[in-house]
Amino acid sequence: MIAASTADVEDAYDVAVVGAGVVGAAIARELARHCLRVLVLEAASDVGTGTSKANTAILHTGFDAKPGTLEAELVRRGHTLLATHAAEVGIPVERLGALLVAWNEDERAALPEIAARARQNGYTAVRDVDAGELYAREPALASGALAALEIPDESIVCPFTTPLAFATDAVVNGATLVLDAPLVGVARGAIATGRYGGGVAPQGSAESGDGDTSQGRAASSDGDAYALRTPRGEFRARWVVNAAGLGADDVDRLFGHARFTVAPRRGELIVFDKLARPLLHHIVLPVPTARTKGVLVSPTVLGNLVLGPTAEDVPDKHATESTRAGLDALMRHGRRLLPALADEEVTAVYVGLRAATEHGDYQIHVDPDQRYVCVAGIRSTGLTASMAIAERVRDGLRDAGLALEPRDDFRAVRMPNIGEASPRPHARADLIAADPDYGRIVCHCERVTRREIVDAARAAIPARSLDGLRRRTRATLGRCQGFYCAAAVTRLVAAASGRTVAELLGAQ
Repeated sequence: MIAASTADVEDAYDVAVVGAGVVGAAIARELARHCLRVLVLEAASDVGTGTSKANTAILHTGFDAKPGTLEAELVRRGHTLLATHAAEVGIPVERLGALLVAWNEDERAALPEIAARARQNGYTAVRDVDAGELYAREPALASGALAALEIPDESIVCPFTTPLAFATDAVVNGATLVLDAPLVGVARGAIATGRYGGGVAPQGSAESGDGDTSQGRAASSDGDAYALRTPRGEFRARWVVNAAGLGADDVDRLFGHARFTVAPRRGELIVFDKLARPLLHHIVLPVPTARTKGVLVSPTVLGNLVLGPTAEDVPDKHATESTRAGLDALMRHGRRLLPALADEEVTAVYVGLRAATEHGDYQIHVDPDQRYVCVAGIRSTGLTASMAIAERVRDGLRDAGLALEPRDDFRAVRMPNIGEASPRPHARADLIAADPDYGRIVCHCERVTRREIVDAARAAIPARSLDGLRRRTRATLGRCQGFYCAAAVTRLVAAASGRTVAELLGAQ
């Protein structure tokens, strides 16, 4: 799975995808459906670790997007694609519907315009809800709401499983994933002939070290390719897709462009204990402003409630620390929306950075002469739009001259379920009968079993740290935050993966 240095390999990959967040992973998956050699370079030590894991986890309909924008088009298409794909591969999704609530006369006056925008975007299921119906459906809401719009197809989705499913699909179908490999330099020069362009093929791939190229077309060895420099070595690829998220502007400049600047927008969120879950039945949305969608309160697929996010422009692309001011503001807002939240326990706080730019729309650019595609400015709707963005990139590469031949041997994965809407392993008699370790709970807060942890440590893209394990299994993600089980979980992962406890803790 992890590529070695390229000193002993010669030929170039067909396409290198820079970034393995949800968008980059979706692009890699889409390309792996074709007869191509695909390389994925990820700066972090795991897939889906940045904005992809730290968001509100909403599968948007795109009802409130600006009509006519690329974002509106791709969010609408992405909602359909991801909802369908999630059911096929086991990504947790719950169609709860959303209620966009007006708390004053100005907000109530804005509802007709929002409904008209939704219909202009092709979403016609939006409907008016009066105060009586609103409180009948959400009795725990604070008093004083005047009206609402119902958006019945808004859903909650797992932000952890989604990028992991995309990346796993790519890897098991032959893509090479290289972690801890930020792109630090680019050069373009003559290519040589040979087998691989970046390193060792992933375990379980159709490609092997004996020179077998049965999984895909070998691109022409004439012409030139990019030399992509990383701390893990140099890799060669004929085409490059920039899906680097917060680093997309830096990568774009490596290719000679200055089309946008990523200005991180920090969003802090609060996760409430599972005992708070019965307080709410829908996603409750605020009336959006020109700058932000505002603070929402929503159930999660893991059985909690989440409140957030804030929206603060920050200069540092690594400023993921929470702040007293941000959390205090969220708690005040939460008490105004749902007063009973004041009596509920907080399980965790997390922070995400949205990759905002000075432009109000997605920045997707195809440069055929450079054999380069830039995907940037995706912001908070990237989870929903990811598969549609991947389609757009695929078509852009094809139109720019990349030969795309669909594979007939693509193998789709089935992801382990970590959501509450479907039975978990500890509750499945069939799994426990086949392997009793599926019935041996290690993390009691989240009811994670011994076998789930071992499976995650030995997966096609294995958990390489406790943080990675959390996203794959929920272990240590519950109310005690690993206080009781972290030692046992760490020892179990170390034994299953062959890594030492010190290595696991050092990868945090």
